[in-house]
Amino acid sequence: MKARTIMIQGTASSVGKSVISAALCAYFREEGFRVAPFKSQNMSNNSFVTSSGGEIGRAQAFQAQACGIEAAVEMNPILLKPSGEMGAQVVVLGKPVGTMTTPEYHAFYPELIRVVRASFERLASHHDIVVIEGAGSPAEINLREFDIANMAVAKLARAPVVLVGDINLGGVFASLVGTLLLLEPDERAVVKALLINKFRGELALLQPGIRSLEAKTGKRILGVLPFVETLQVAEEDMVRESRLESAAVPGNGKLRIEVIHLPHISNATDFEAFTNEVDVIVQFLTRVPESGRLPDALILPGSKSTMADLAYVRSSGFARYIGLCREAGVPIIGICGGYQMLGKELLDPDGIESATPSAKGLGLLRLRTSFHPEKRTVRVHGVDIETGREVSGYEIHMGRTEGPDTARPVFRLVGEMGCPTDRPEGARSENGLIWGTYLHGVFDTTAYRRHFLNRLRARHGWPPLAALADRANQTFPSLAALIRDHVDLPSLHQIVDGQL
Repeated sequence: MKARTIMIQGTASSVGKSVISAALCAYFREEGFRVAPFKSQNMSNNSFVTSSGGEIGRAQAFQAQACGIEAAVEMNPILLKPSGEMGAQVVVLGKPVGTMTTPEYHAFYPELIRVVRASFERLASHHDIVVIEGAGSPAEINLREFDIANMAVAKLARAPVVLVGDINLGGVFASLVGTLLLLEPDERAVVKALLINKFRGELALLQPGIRSLEAKTGKRILGVLPFVETLQVAEEDMVRESRLESAAVPGNGKLRIEVIHLPHISNATDFEAFTNEVDVIVQFLTRVPESGRLPDALILPGSKSTMADLAYVRSSGFARYIGLCREAGVPIIGICGGYQMLGKELLDPDGIESATPSAKGLGLLRLRTSFHPEKRTVRVHGVDIETGREVSGYEIHMGRTEGPDTARPVFRLVGEMGCPTDRPEGARSENGLIWGTYLHGVFDTTAYRRHFLNRLRARHGWPPLAALADRANQTFPSLAALIRDHVDLPSLHQIVDGQL
């Protein structure tokens, strides 16, 4: 029997489609259904590696977790990774097929729609319900001809649509009505209900607007979801606005970790786990802090365009700031692209990532990185060499890094894609304060993360704290509760069953 479907579309990007889709996945799983997520096309530099070595959007991996299943490339068959001057890298069924401009990508449309259809049908044949997430807005009328993520997918999957608006941004009624108005009549007909997201305040005050909205659109309001600041979910392609500040607010007894917000930052989710810790403030720097206070640790994150972001680090003054941190003995960590920047030289003679054939690195580690056309996407596990603590993560990169400081690796990997291995990974400086790794997600490992933080605490003379319990088991029930507590459940099931 083919799966039933429901599709979440939004009036704009960042209205909460990914979180609501994950919440529906968690809810239907609790109800006993075999459920899977699906997003035909995702534009995101926050990605994840599946057990087969394929690359998909981080949000779909999180949604698969909410379903209690392994992430698969069919859940996000097309991933676009913007890379600045080069256009966007196009990843199809987990593997890169090239870097394309917009016209080149549109010319590829017929092949892509076949991939989307086959991926959806594969998921639908093995699950009871498929929760489909749209992208951006279905009312981008200039792009309707090349739609591969919204109404074209709703029609392909015969999926009823719930349209989501973000009331926290303001103008939610206008955005919902305007989106419906710009849809074609047959598209408008597949929208079965509206959902208001991120509401703060007294619900009774919203009721007159809800009644008017239902009367004007002929669509019922499926629910009003509250604004939940503490909800622990994977961000799709951005850093939460509350963390985009020039400098962190000093915290009494709290560690301050700064992450340089690169223009092409990738896998910013690598640092989300720090926000679970009671003794940490994480801040993404959009400019060099003006105050003289330095952080407890400075991180250079991953980048989809390392050469361009390295130039930005210099032009923006961050290179000088990194130098100040080094002189003051602040630990400096580079992840993936950030790791490459810490070296002495980056080489790209074949234009794999940039039109710039070579660039001098920051010179904090004795390393040289060369870019190659083969993309490495693997899941790994291993141990921290200093302590023997277990770590796990995934690599997504096209660079190969070598040099004297790799003789002091950070980790020893013992497993790769489920097979035994034994190889060193990463590099560190002689004093151990500067280190880099290709491993994304390494701070998600609770015991290792707490060890890292306790070493920072020891520099202040503060006592160590115990590692937190794993919060994954708390997150998904909380997501399901959002649906149970704030959605018209009978109407939801009618929509899924095709009765509305």
